[in-house]
Amino acid sequence: QVHLVESGGGLVQAGGSLRLSCAASRSILSINRMGWYRQAPGAQRELVAGITAGGTRDYADSVKGRFTISRDNAKNTVYLQMNSLKPEDTAVYYCNARRFDGINSWGQGTQVTVSS
Repeated sequence: QVHLVESGGGLVQAGGSLRLSCAASRSILSINRMGWYRQAPGAQRELVAGITAGGTRDYADSVKGRFTISRDNAKNTVYLQMNSLKPEDTAVYYCNARRFDGINSWGQGTQVTVSS
């Protein structure tokens, strides 16, 4: 498994921006898909955005046009740029790495709080 460490969360006002980072303990070139998920209190964990090894991206409808996922293979890091944040974006954000054999790894999560 790969060890993942998220950073960049915090408190921001509605309309503001944050950039989350997910640093992997080893090369992400061997990772099929990197993704960001989030979990709000009392809710299930949901996919926010994903990016494959080939660079194909997908987003939850609720964040399309506001969030951008990217990966820097040289730094073994995946980013989530979040713009025009809304209070409903408040959640713990988790980084995920899914290997080609289907094995998943998760980070410890980073809290994002958007105030109205």
